[in-house]
Amino acid sequence: MIRFAVIVFVLLIDVPFSIQEDDKVLHIGGIFPIGGKGGWQGGQACEPAVRLALEDVNKNSVLSGYQLKLHWNDSECDPGLGASVMYDLLYNKPQKLMLLAGCSTVCTTVAEAAKMWNLVVLCYGASSPALSDRNRFPTLFRTHPSATVHSPTRITLMKKFEWYRIAILQQTEEVFISTVEDIETRCKQNGIEIITRQSFVSDPGDAVKNLRRQDARIIVGLFYVVAARKVLCEMYKQQLYGKAYVWFFIGWYEDNWFEVNLEKEGIECTKKEMRIAAEGHITTEALMWNQNINQKTISGMTSEDFRKRLENVLRSGGYAIDRHRYPEGYQEAPLAYDAVWAVALAFNKTMGILEKQGKSITSFNYNNKEIADHIYSAINSTQFLGISGYVAFSSQGDRIALTQIEQVIEGKYVKLGYYDTQSDNLTWFDKEKWIGGKVPQDRTVIRRVLRTLSIPLLICMWVITTIGILGAVSLIVFNVLNHHRRVIAQSYPACNTIMLSGCVLSLSSIYLFGLDGQIISPAVFPNICQIKTWVLSIGFTLGYGAMYSKVWRVHRLHTSQKKNAIRKALQPWKMYSIVIFLLAVDVAILFLWQCMDPLKRDIQVFPMENPLNSNDDIKIRPELEHCKSENHNFWLSLTLSYKGLLLLFGLFVSYETRSVKLRQINDSRYVGMSIYNVVVTCLITTPVIMVTASQQDASFAFVALSVIFCCFLSMALIFVPKVIEVIRDPHDKPESKYNPDAGMSKEDEDKYKRLIDENKQLAAKIKEKEERLKQLKSDLFSLRGDTDKTELKWNDESQLTEHSFLSQSVNKDTLIVADFITGEGTSDSAFIAGTATSYSRASASDMEFSESYL
Repeated sequence: MIRFAVIVFVLLIDVPFSIQEDDKVLHIGGIFPIGGKGGWQGGQACEPAVRLALEDVNKNSVLSGYQLKLHWNDSECDPGLGASVMYDLLYNKPQKLMLLAGCSTVCTTVAEAAKMWNLVVLCYGASSPALSDRNRFPTLFRTHPSATVHSPTRITLMKKFEWYRIAILQQTEEVFISTVEDIETRCKQNGIEIITRQSFVSDPGDAVKNLRRQDARIIVGLFYVVAARKVLCEMYKQQLYGKAYVWFFIGWYEDNWFEVNLEKEGIECTKKEMRIAAEGHITTEALMWNQNINQKTISGMTSEDFRKRLENVLRSGGYAIDRHRYPEGYQEAPLAYDAVWAVALAFNKTMGILEKQGKSITSFNYNNKEIADHIYSAINSTQFLGISGYVAFSSQGDRIALTQIEQVIEGKYVKLGYYDTQSDNLTWFDKEKWIGGKVPQDRTVIRRVLRTLSIPLLICMWVITTIGILGAVSLIVFNVLNHHRRVIAQSYPACNTIMLSGCVLSLSSIYLFGLDGQIISPAVFPNICQIKTWVLSIGFTLGYGAMYSKVWRVHRLHTSQKKNAIRKALQPWKMYSIVIFLLAVDVAILFLWQCMDPLKRDIQVFPMENPLNSNDDIKIRPELEHCKSENHNFWLSLTLSYKGLLLLFGLFVSYETRSVKLRQINDSRYVGMSIYNVVVTCLITTPVIMVTASQQDASFAFVALSVIFCCFLSMALIFVPKVIEVIRDPHDKPESKYNPDAGMSKEDEDKYKRLIDENKQLAAKIKEKEERLKQLKSDLFSLRGDTDKTELKWNDESQLTEHSFLSQSVNKDTLIVADFITGEGTSDSAFIAGTATSYSRASASDMEFSESYL
């Protein structure tokens, strides 16, 4: 009984004391990301900073006799675990007046739910732009500036260095997704192109490879530090670093983030490789430390004093601060420190308001919206100078702060300047340093290089062409001046002139084919395309058509002869009509082509090449100009089909008349040889030109050489024999020895040879008989008796009669041969006859055949 009384007495004494102690303590909840494997584990440094802040707040009596106490747990930057921690804090006593949280994903979950309990949430480490939505997060404030504060800074830097083509690589977290949306909006407003937006969950390998395929040079990276190390290693593997690349990273990583935890996180790159890949990258971060190290803050410390205190606490926690091994969240530690001071000042202001109303802040519960509104208003109006700088909140609950810009130079972060979003003012120190000594370009500079003809090749072809044209003109003059000469007159000089004119036009087209972008402008190029097509096509028709008309007429007359038709004198107009017809077809096709589908300048683009002698970040894009129309293949096929059929007909007719010789067309054999040459050259050159169309020098050389070869050889075959004959025989004799056997056909020549053989046999018989006659005469005087003499006389008379008959026969046959082989007599007939001195002339029907055949 006594024991029970003692217990009751103790309880009665202890309860009021406990209640009194609880009434002087203001409890807040804390959620810190510390032990996780992904995301931002900034609680490692922020939780010690909060402990220092609680110590300073309680020591300075900011809360007028009240103590501020923190209850916290680890969320590992996992939103599910963060929600569980929040529920534990809310449903386990004591009553919490406010919540502190870090990591954007956790803050998103906590702040969205906290409104149901009328709790204000203050985030010390959350930069997600999505948290600025007051409708979604009505009770949220944060001392960490929104990630959108980086967007204007990045845009300003891009414009400063003239980068208007960027790429974005992001981790698939809401904080980064909303940040990218803000960047895209601002880029669009400032005329900056985002060429690709790559995202990844945990492995950035494929995303980084895609950046290389897209030729990304200026890349904005948005990810937590664990993923940043993976990205950096992949950058090294894909060689997306160095003088040609600029990476923008988030600035709240620790200074040595790219050298730590490599083995622990399974990073496959060494420290040296990571330092190489990290060199030159730029970070943008909201100022998290007061830049005036001598300025005292609300706590009575300077930012440098706080740094020393924090580092001592971290050393005691086992971190190798002296070796620059800082825990994650070290940069954000001032934000967490100032967050506690913001809470204390807000509570202080709220208590003053409630005291006037006769109320106490300790009476707050999760259903008391009135006190919650007072706390909200108090923190919304809180302003003070903290360790992180001047602390104030916007209407969206965001921290207003300057942005700091840094660059890794020789493995260390160097401050390049500051940017004030409010005034759009950039303070620049001109300390940037670029690998290679010049500002990287936002893209591979593509230098368009027009492939043009080799000048030596062009000059060589044009010189040969000029020689050929001069030669053709000289032959035209020769043909006109000697048109009365028999060797010229019997080859139709008008057709020869047409053929030479075609050669001149065909050779002239080589000049036009040599005119490319190095000589003429793109505006003139289509006109050159039209002109060279007309010149070459008409030149071919005139040159080849004139030769074709000759062999065609020979073929017609030869065919008529075989059919025993009446031979008629050649009519020149029929030959000219063939050329005119072919020329009309040519003009019709070219006219329709030019009117319906004119040739234009078409550019063929080749794969990019590296420059031969340049360290600049450039690529060479070769281009080649062609003449092309919309339906180019149709018109080309039509033209080639027409020309091809003409070539085949010419080849057939030339073969058929290969042994036919006419006096009136004395050069038909050489014309046929010229046609063979043209056909073979065209058959070889046409497919070769199609295959080498993308090789300007080879294509031009084949075209030029084929035209030159055809023209030169045709002129040589047809005119060199004529020139030689005119030089050899300056006076036009009745019978030329230019080509003695040219007047006979193959059948006549065979007949002539048979007659010669027969004459030789008869001459041998005559000689034999003469020998026999001499023998008989010698025997005549040796015979005795009258009978014998009579018999000898009879035999002698018989032998003489036979000798006379054979002599007459030989003379007769000799005259027949002379009549066949000559028109005016030849040395061959005189040789065979022996004593013959006059011969008959050829008949009128043999006038077509001539001995002066070329």
